[in-house]
Amino acid sequence: MQLRNLGASGLAVTPLGLGLAALGRPGYINLGHAEDLEAMYDVAVMRQRAYAVLDAAWAAGVRYFDAARSYGRAEEFLGGWLHERQFDPAAVTVGSKWGYTYTADWQVVAEAHEVKAHELDVFERQLIESQVLLTPYFNLYQIHSATLESGVLANLPVLTALARLKAQGVAIGLSVSGPRQAEVIRRALAVTIDGVRLFDCVQATWNLLETSAGPALAEAHAAGVGVIVKEALANGRLTDRNADPALAALDQVCAERGATRDAMALAVAMAQPWANVVLSGAASVAHLQANLRACDVTDAEAAASALAALVESPAAYWATRARLAWN
Repeated sequence: MQLRNLGASGLAVTPLGLGLAALGRPGYINLGHAEDLEAMYDVAVMRQRAYAVLDAAWAAGVRYFDAARSYGRAEEFLGGWLHERQFDPAAVTVGSKWGYTYTADWQVVAEAHEVKAHELDVFERQLIESQVLLTPYFNLYQIHSATLESGVLANLPVLTALARLKAQGVAIGLSVSGPRQAEVIRRALAVTIDGVRLFDCVQATWNLLETSAGPALAEAHAAGVGVIVKEALANGRLTDRNADPALAALDQVCAERGATRDAMALAVAMAQPWANVVLSGAASVAHLQANLRACDVTDAEAAASALAALVESPAAYWATRARLAWN
C-alpha cells in the first residue's frame, strides 16, 4: 500500500488502516463478535490475538492504527506490540481518542460498557494514560464522538488544552457519530485558537447505508483536514453475517466483480475522493485478509452508483445501530 498524506497534518497513512475497537475488549456491537473471538476472553489470549492481527496488517503494508481509551485494553495491546516489534516511530502513524471511559471491567455483559464525558479533567487524565502506553508512537489525539449536545466544541478550556497539545507536535482530531455528523464536522472546521484552525483531521462513519456525512467530509478534505472513515462495514451489517434480503443489490454487484461484501463496501469507501484512510475493524486474521481484498476491487466508483438504493436515512441508520447487541 502506498503512503498518502492525512490532509495537511504532516502525518502519513495508508488507504486501509486498522481500528482496534473489536480487538481490545471482549464485548462489542459488531455482528458475530463473540464468534470472532471464539468466546475466549482471557486477557493473554486476546493480547495474542491482537498481536496476530497487527502482525498481519503490518505485513500487508498497513501503517495507520487507531485506538481509544474506551476500547478496553486496545492502547495497551497496540503500544505493547509496537514496542516489542521495535518499529521506527517515523514508519507508523498511531491515533487514539479520549472522552469515553471503559467501564465494563472486562465483562461481555455490563450495565454500561463506556461512559462519555468531554470535560477538561477527563482529557487531562486520559491524555496521560494514552501517552504512557503509546509514546513514542503517539501521533494523533481525537475527541471521541464529539456531538453538539456534549458541548465540547464550545468548551474553551478543553479547546485551549488541545491547542497546547497541538503546539507540542501532536495532531488534533475528532470523531463524530449520530445523525448530525455533518453539522458537527462543519462546526469543527470553524474552531480556531489564536487564529489557527484546531482540528487536523476528522473521523466519521460513512458506508453504503449511511452517506450523509459525505458532503461535509468533502469540505473538510478541501480545507486540508484529514479524513478517516470508520464503520465502513456498518458494524457487520455489510458482511455475510447479515441475512437482510435488502442486500441483494450488493450481492449482485459483488458477483459481477468477483468480490465479497466486505471487500466491496470497503473499496467503495476507499474510492471516495475525500477519504485518506478507511479503517478495517477486523478481529481475526482471516477477516483482515478478507478486508484487504478491497485493495484489489476495480471500478468501485461505478459500484457505488449502482448501490445508491441501499442508503438509509440517518435517523433510521443510527436507530438500528443503537439496537445492535453487544456480542
